[in-house]
Amino acid sequence: MTYQPRSDFLQVMLQRGFLQDCTDMEGLDEALLEGVVPGYIGFDCTADSLHVGSLIQIMMLRWLQKTGHKPIALMGGGTTKIGDPSGKDEARMLLTSEQIDANMAGIRKVFEKYLAFGEGATDALMPNNAEWLDELNYVSFLRDYGRHFTINRMLTFDSVRLRLDREQPLTFLEFNYMLLQAYDFMELNTRFGVALQMGGSDQWGNIVNGIDLTRRINQAQVFGLTTPLLTKADGSKMGKSAAGAVWLNAERLSPYEFWQFWRNTLDADVEKFLKLFTELPLDECARLGALEGSEINAAKIRLANEVTTLCHGAEAAAAAEATAREVFEKGGVGDDLPTVNLPGGEMGVVQLFVAAGLAKSGKEAKRLIAENGARIDDTPVRDPAAGVLVAGTLKLSAGKKRHVLVKAE
Repeated sequence: MTYQPRSDFLQVMLQRGFLQDCTDMEGLDEALLEGVVPGYIGFDCTADSLHVGSLIQIMMLRWLQKTGHKPIALMGGGTTKIGDPSGKDEARMLLTSEQIDANMAGIRKVFEKYLAFGEGATDALMPNNAEWLDELNYVSFLRDYGRHFTINRMLTFDSVRLRLDREQPLTFLEFNYMLLQAYDFMELNTRFGVALQMGGSDQWGNIVNGIDLTRRINQAQVFGLTTPLLTKADGSKMGKSAAGAVWLNAERLSPYEFWQFWRNTLDADVEKFLKLFTELPLDECARLGALEGSEINAAKIRLANEVTTLCHGAEAAAAAEATAREVFEKGGVGDDLPTVNLPGGEMGVVQLFVAAGLAKSGKEAKRLIAENGARIDDTPVRDPAAGVLVAGTLKLSAGKKRHVLVKAE
């Protein structure tokens, strides 16, 4: 990238690794230098929490606000009723309005930790696109806006081509999604002066559609910016752990488990994740990322503490680190470990590990035992046919990094 931006926001995006593509870097840079730029990212409400896969977008909105601009977290109360085909092999399950509203309430809890909401010029907003999409007259919408989209061009977008190449059905319902997302940009421009849409690289086609529509209808200068597809150094998808999705709400995933996810970062990812998911100075990110051998563990602990502090608070981060030291260094129980309550009494050891969530199936639990990875109160489990008395509190371990407390009800 030859152009070197002067605005604080674009410098952060470029230097910390957020920037993949921009529709007009120089034009956006000038707009950011001239005054407050409202920018938005859309989030569909398919669950009552976002997960780590959305954290790069959340941090972009946070940096937008920290550099003097207005972040808008658009809730997809309307578009969630359809489902975004981007990056999906099949259609999503359709949710009821009640489910979507409940999910939206859970997602707001996440954003309240990262953004300052209010009525000021740079305070964050969280509009719901159902406010305008639910009121659309279909025939009027097609007449007024449908003529600005061509099927030829829409078929070239990755979100559509991926499904067609794999011979997966793409419903007309989903095909409409990109029209509605484009309409969102235009509506946000009209209501709040939004001049920037951001998103993952898989959203490029949708963003360009919105820019074209907003320019044609509102004659407004608007911009788009995308982030790279984020994967770990081993090629695996960001946001997944051995136990499933890494949720951002404590009700979905304990702060300790969240902390542990970051503590387990691959050595090669430490500097990249410090730049993207913390606010540490760049030189400190580079210093920590360059550590080698056992010293890199200190950098991973710093990463885990910084990210957990942003998401769950400093006390939760400190408690998680203390629990990790208790469990790993001293062989203790650790008060902050995830806890599962089970009925007291005799239970097969395989059933116990499945019930505790440390194995997804009996077959997986037996393999864990065969590989000497299963322990109860730090004692290896040797016999998959053994029985265990569930009484008081037991510490179950799967390998060196996954632990659960089982308490008898």
